[in-house]
Amino acid sequence: MKMSILKVSGLLLAASLALGACETSGDAASTASSASAGSSATESATTDSDAASTTGEVVDTVNPPTAEEALAANTDASTVNDDEWDASTATSIALSGSTASSDGEGVSIEGSTVSITAAGVYRLGGSLDGQLSVDAGEDAQVVVILDGATIATTAGAAIEVVSADDVVIALSGDNSVSDTSSYDDSAEANAAIYSDADLTITGDGTLTVSGNGNDGITSTDDLRILSGALVVTAVDDGLRGKDSLTISGGTVTVESGGDGLKSDQDEDATQGFIDIKGGTVTVTSDGDGISAQTDAVLTGGTVTLTSGGGTAEAADDASKGIKAGTFVIVEGATVSVDAADDAIHSDGGLRLSAGTLTLGSGDDGVHAEVAAVLDGATVTVSQSNEALESGLVTISGGTVDLTSSDDGINASGSTTAEEGLAATAEDSTDTSAQTQQGMGGGGGGGMGDSGEQLNISGGTVTVDAGGDGIDSNGDATISGGTIVVWGPTNDGNGALDTNGTLAITGGTLLAAGSSGMAESPTSTGGQGWVQASVSGSTGSTLTISDSSGNVLGAFDVAKAFSNVVFSSSGVTDGATVTIDVNGSTMTATAGQASTSGMGGGGNSGGGRR
Repeated sequence: MKMSILKVSGLLLAASLALGACETSGDAASTASSASAGSSATESATTDSDAASTTGEVVDTVNPPTAEEALAANTDASTVNDDEWDASTATSIALSGSTASSDGEGVSIEGSTVSITAAGVYRLGGSLDGQLSVDAGEDAQVVVILDGATIATTAGAAIEVVSADDVVIALSGDNSVSDTSSYDDSAEANAAIYSDADLTITGDGTLTVSGNGNDGITSTDDLRILSGALVVTAVDDGLRGKDSLTISGGTVTVESGGDGLKSDQDEDATQGFIDIKGGTVTVTSDGDGISAQTDAVLTGGTVTLTSGGGTAEAADDASKGIKAGTFVIVEGATVSVDAADDAIHSDGGLRLSAGTLTLGSGDDGVHAEVAAVLDGATVTVSQSNEALESGLVTISGGTVDLTSSDDGINASGSTTAEEGLAATAEDSTDTSAQTQQGMGGGGGGGMGDSGEQLNISGGTVTVDAGGDGIDSNGDATISGGTIVVWGPTNDGNGALDTNGTLAITGGTLLAAGSSGMAESPTSTGGQGWVQASVSGSTGSTLTISDSSGNVLGAFDVAKAFSNVVFSSSGVTDGATVTIDVNGSTMTATAGQASTSGMGGGGNSGGGRR
């Protein structure tokens, strides 16, 4: 896997750069990072993904931050709240066909172009076959109330903000905006609503936007949706806030030929982020559903994404559901994705801490180039090639249900700082800056000199894999949680596959799959385990008991198997364990690998992808 961790503008990294693990900008962040669930290797790790930004700051993508930490490290998005202006002071503008009328100051009308030239509040109603222009000066705050307004043009953007500091579009009643069917390649204003200022959309009305020539709504600064009902159709991107895009409420429906929601500022590493705090967001896009140059942060709301035609178009499309250059963080939202390519993809790290995610993917369900931390969310991958893939995988909480045609969990990244630096330097010729301020606190997965790449310390994990169930190109540790793996039925893969040690020190594990490449845990120290060559079919009942008849685990079989590995606190190495499949029993000695398969503590040629 190519580790395109960070793309640093104007900076070539020296391979000899000394990197420290979990570098943070404060004691609180350091404490959070060292205390986070996951890998004991974090404390002594050298971080392969730390890199200096153009401002000399450091990003730690091995330890993905919380939503609060990530947003605190970014530039605050500009907004104008509803209590910062007064609708009763509005100047009225009556739209009428190819012209308009107004008695107020700050309004000029020339043919079919209505221009707002001063700060203030303006109320527009009626229909205009022309353009609304806001050219009020770079320090002006302008509020445009669309009150039953229709603005359509065949020459450029329907609403263009040429000059202002902050612009508000407040919705009252039903409104619509439609632009030209094509733009010249040199045109700067190339959206139905185009703003060269920070833009806030609010109100209790509706707005239908037809981006016939390019984008639906674009701000070259910050774009924020507070409330209202937006229906946006665009031949290219639906909503684009270059510096940032924030959705705090309302109902947003986007159908786009490009990306649905986009922020693409590549000259400032603290911008280019998307922040969804609430509302109901539905996106159907030919491109990515959500595309953030730096971070995609989802802390609330209901988000439904269909990208690239969904899984039905997987063979022909690379469109992703959620894509970010630095971090993807989900902390409270309800997310549904049907994507032709990865459902969730981060070029750096990701953290799924809360909320419910239901993901269908034509490729990876959840993918991070550097580190994936799952520490509380409910994650269901219903269809994928590989369900969860990252260089480092840490699961410390939540409910994780993974279905894949190939590997269920694949920890497959670089294992040393030098490898990470080499990959970062290779990618540094890409001039888009995707580093951020130092963010240590928060993650749960570090990587030490031991090359530990998979750590499960909590949560409930269920895997149904056509390839390897759990696959680590380095070491793997299970220290807590409940893990059930229904692995492959073909002998070319295994329910467990590591290229280092497989250590079990706690939790409960059942791994049932084929016998050809079956692997057992490491036999030195740790928690007791048993492996047996025993067969079962879908619908069977599998029961594992100790020598006194105490049931250690009982499972409804979801898939045919011919080899079982089981570990729990009730298993003692050297003791006799009974395995029962629908009344047919056999015994095995705990701590001894079965004679079939590869067995023997991670020596089965791990890391197959």
